[in-house]
Amino acid sequence: MMLGVQLGELLDGTPSGVDEALGLVDGFDEALVHGFGRLGEERGAALGALAGALQGSPLGRPVGEAVEKVAAGSVADEHLAALAGARSAVFGAVHDALLGRLDDALGRERARWDEPQKAVDVPENLLSGARSWLGEVAIAGWRGVDHDLVSASDQTVEALLAEPRLRRLAVLLDGLAAELRASCPVATMDRLPARRWADLWARGALLARAGYAGGPSGTVSGRLLPLGVDVHEHGTAVRIEVHGVLEPSGGAPRLVRTGVAVAKVDTIVGPAVWQLLGRYPVLMNALAGRRSLDVRDLPLLDGHLVWDESRAEAGEAAEPFATARVMLAGALAPAVPPLDRHPVRISEPVLLEGYAVDGTTWELDGHRIDVDVERLPSCGPLTPELVAASSACIGLVRWDGGRWTLQPLAVQATVKKKPVEAHTGDWALGATDPKVVKAVAKSGDVVAVLQERAGRLLRK
Repeated sequence: MMLGVQLGELLDGTPSGVDEALGLVDGFDEALVHGFGRLGEERGAALGALAGALQGSPLGRPVGEAVEKVAAGSVADEHLAALAGARSAVFGAVHDALLGRLDDALGRERARWDEPQKAVDVPENLLSGARSWLGEVAIAGWRGVDHDLVSASDQTVEALLAEPRLRRLAVLLDGLAAELRASCPVATMDRLPARRWADLWARGALLARAGYAGGPSGTVSGRLLPLGVDVHEHGTAVRIEVHGVLEPSGGAPRLVRTGVAVAKVDTIVGPAVWQLLGRYPVLMNALAGRRSLDVRDLPLLDGHLVWDESRAEAGEAAEPFATARVMLAGALAPAVPPLDRHPVRISEPVLLEGYAVDGTTWELDGHRIDVDVERLPSCGPLTPELVAASSACIGLVRWDGGRWTLQPLAVQATVKKKPVEAHTGDWALGATDPKVVKAVAKSGDVVAVLQERAGRLLRK
């Protein structure tokens, strides 16, 4: 729980140097908008400023050389990797400053990140194909992206998707290509999501380097107590991320996340999304029934449990608000791996109580925080009205757009003089609201229709 002066210290301003660091990133992103193939004096100076900020660091020399080569019109893989690393390093520094401030406000202890013992051995030709396409995109710039350039990624993405060890890179490139394809020709767009696309480009450029360290750091067994579910929905995919407290066998409680993802089409929205996750009945039953999960030998990677239905079974009833009140404050937070050190990825579970509601702003002991109701998923029972009527909330503290916000995952409220409790995962086995059930029945089962059509095509 965040209280009093601690909350004020978190919300009152940003750490020194954050705005200046983000200004360097803005300069880089503007150069990527127009392409490294035609930098010009102003955008070349922006890349030079980024290199200057990293002087004295291990990245200083390679980034300086990369800026010189790119300005001279010579762009190679190693230059793009250095530039992507420089941008990610600046964001990493901002992330660390913000997360450190949040941990201090919450009194939260965080584990130390240790370098993995070995790197993932993957086919170099697949990585080379990914780097080649990302290089073409960087040279052309977002304004130079057309259908031909996007289509050039198809064969690479298909090959990456067939290699399980490169699934993270494959999904990233597939998503970026889909967004670019939907925006083509990009040159005609009034406004570009420059930071988002640059985030994806930089992360892809680093994931596509040989020797990227990854893989589970070990396995754990124990009792998983879910706190809430964060739903990430895209036109072609949906992922649920479960935040919880793990009571490992013979160890202290720790904050963990686990999740699953599936492909989808853009016509599957709302409660129908949960039907796509039917292959995970143990997890879905636990979310809908608010139960704990007994897990055994689940791979653990930097605080993330790699979900495996065969290694989990439903446990006893576990009320998330009770878990949050008793265990959240003392649970050890996971370390953040280098590639995940980005301010937009900060999403720390908290419990808030005793606040006053003023629209989408909540006040606690004289301090205010914005509530991001736009993140409420359409596949769950949480609504802006229910959030506004709440008296207790489990949510994720995020930093986005230069300010701290709260994303609700579960609320306790009073509606028509009756206590109500709603969680994002309540509809994991299907909607329970009679009005929603009626609306879904009237519109038809989209998933069943698409499955039937797909089966008919396969039979031909």
